[in-house]
Amino acid sequence: MLLRNKKNHTEMDVKLLFILTLLGIFCCGRAQQEWNECIKANVLSCGECIQLGVTCGWCTDTEFLKQGEPTSARCDELESLKKRGCAVPKIENPRGSQKILKNKNVTNRKKGAEKLKPEDITQIQPQKLTLSLRSGEPQTINLKFKRTEDYPIDLYYLMDLSYSMKDNLENVKNLGTSLMREMSKITSDFRIGFGTFVEETVMPIVGTTPAKLLNPCTGDQNCTSLFSYKNVLKLTSNGQQFNTLIGQQQISGNLDPPEGGFDAIMQVAVCGEHIGWRNVTRLLVFSTDAGFHFAGDGKLDGIVIPNDGKCHLKDNMYTMSHYYDYPSIAHLVQKLSENNIQTVFAVTEEIQSVYKELKKLIPKSAVSTLSANSSNVINLIIDAYNSLSSEVILENSKLPEGVDITYQSHCKNGMINVGENGRKCSSISIGDEVSFSINITAQGCPKQGKSETIKIKPLGFTEEVEIKLSFICECECHQYGIKNSELCHNGNGTFECGTCRCNEGRIGRQCACQMDEVFSEDLDMNCRMDNGIDICSNNGECVCGKCECRKRDNPEERYSGKYCECDNFNCDRSNNKLCGGHGRCECRVCICDASYTGSACDCSLDTRTCLATNKQICNGRGICECGVCRCTDPKFQGPTCEICPTCPGVCTEHKECVQCRAFGTGEKKDTCDEECNFFNLTKVKDRDKLPQPVQAFPLMHCKERDANDCWFYYTYAVNNNGEKEVHVVEKLECPTGLDIIPILGLL
Repeated sequence: MLLRNKKNHTEMDVKLLFILTLLGIFCCGRAQQEWNECIKANVLSCGECIQLGVTCGWCTDTEFLKQGEPTSARCDELESLKKRGCAVPKIENPRGSQKILKNKNVTNRKKGAEKLKPEDITQIQPQKLTLSLRSGEPQTINLKFKRTEDYPIDLYYLMDLSYSMKDNLENVKNLGTSLMREMSKITSDFRIGFGTFVEETVMPIVGTTPAKLLNPCTGDQNCTSLFSYKNVLKLTSNGQQFNTLIGQQQISGNLDPPEGGFDAIMQVAVCGEHIGWRNVTRLLVFSTDAGFHFAGDGKLDGIVIPNDGKCHLKDNMYTMSHYYDYPSIAHLVQKLSENNIQTVFAVTEEIQSVYKELKKLIPKSAVSTLSANSSNVINLIIDAYNSLSSEVILENSKLPEGVDITYQSHCKNGMINVGENGRKCSSISIGDEVSFSINITAQGCPKQGKSETIKIKPLGFTEEVEIKLSFICECECHQYGIKNSELCHNGNGTFECGTCRCNEGRIGRQCACQMDEVFSEDLDMNCRMDNGIDICSNNGECVCGKCECRKRDNPEERYSGKYCECDNFNCDRSNNKLCGGHGRCECRVCICDASYTGSACDCSLDTRTCLATNKQICNGRGICECGVCRCTDPKFQGPTCEICPTCPGVCTEHKECVQCRAFGTGEKKDTCDEECNFFNLTKVKDRDKLPQPVQAFPLMHCKERDANDCWFYYTYAVNNNGEKEVHVVEKLECPTGLDIIPILGLL
């Protein structure tokens, strides 16, 4: 019985494993389809297909599609196309490429060597290239940057001339020659310029009475008339001229603590011709002991027009401070970056925290502490220059829609940076060379494939890399299309890449439909059930807005329904038969014969197999389900609920047969083979080895006596298969005889 029970469980485990395997295959197949970016119901051309992703290809073989398959089935993952029978030469799979157009080597220049023009010095390589981008396929370009020795420098010193900076003005009057001397240790080509600023000349920021405008300082102090920004000295290599002009400057004054320095920075950045900027390292030193006004503060003066970011210098004076608001920080960042200007904020200690916050918003900028009288300004400039020039940060221009860019930097000592840090390398000394790997990827085909140009440059440097981007939006086979082909319904389209591209006003796989004759321009919409994504349930082709169902290799199997959503071969099975062989499959549901029910028509309604010998169904002690008795009285078992192994009299009823088969004794020992072969007999060594009652197999424990007054023990049960099982203790328990010797001793 135990062996049979184990066998039944093994069969159930095998069936369960089989079902789970099928579910796994189904789920895996569905998951793979969902992750297949190439399967799109509305893809009608090779160009649309290759834009879906780099793994997508298009089969141009005219015989590739099976009957009923939509045009979009030509688009699939490359390996899938091969498995489906498309030969490799018939698969369109264009790849991106790149070409370097200008690749001048970085300059290996030593100080003291022949002086070069700024335009002849190269610090970044290559300088110009073209990329052909396939959607989803990154193109990697490698840039090299080398910090060249003796690189030219332009420095513009922009100074606050409000009254509180009086002592500072005195200490920078010899700045020109001193700075020229110190900077000559770094470069042989150095130029310096000078400008000053105070504030917008409007109330309530300044006093606007005629007297105050002429002399805004109080008491007997003589100050120059109020101004916003003045370009005092254009960039020059004449340090003495710088000293002379600074010596002629006078302080001015205003009413509120913040100054109009942002107006001055904007003009210095955008007025290149007036300032004299060259295409070299550009440094702007901004010196002040006060905070700053920015966009929106102009409303205090009644000025609401935003700063236009253009040059408004006349006779070297900013003329529009009364008309335009102060620039915003973001506007300044944009203009400083566009003009490759690195900014050094030389500010007094009490306002340093303000400018450190500003530095976080302005790339390639530095903050240094200016002594109360500007006596440390030269060392401050040298240190700031060394700090700024030792770091290279790459910046790109605005990218076209759908184009992404990522950076990876390869810096000194083998250090590799990724993410935002991939744009930069730090601690670069003169003569050091670093490199960058840049991935550029297009998603789709922006602006119908029109070429775009982007630029990448190191912040604070005028050199840049120009990259022309072109986009692969069509397949090569597109060039060889046959216009007005007869393959496209009487010449109503161009036959290209193995399919038809319809003329204007025509629609459909073979351009057989006129747009004004169909319900919608989106013909496929009429072939999608419940606004789903599958065309004709993936079992047919949408022709002029109606589903034509695919035919099966087996002519007896067919798809049907408005959306080909039905079939007659995907119903439940029983005993490996469709609908158990007792019904027909209609739209994936079994329609059972009259005498069967169930999802697989595997439940018989015939009760004859449940009739007991007394002609009652299941002996009146059970329910007939699908032609099999389910006994409701727990005492009764068997196919018709007629066996009661625990009913009184069972032990006596089977005593003689158990006795003759186990011990060869009893009244039936001569007829044992004929009368007592209706049960399975198993012998055990002692009573502890007899089976115990379990819920699945109720049994009776029996104790009977034979003709010699010996007891024998056994159990009787009926298993799930209706077989009678008897387990008997192999030894009899007989009474012990009297010991005669002790008895005689008593006589």
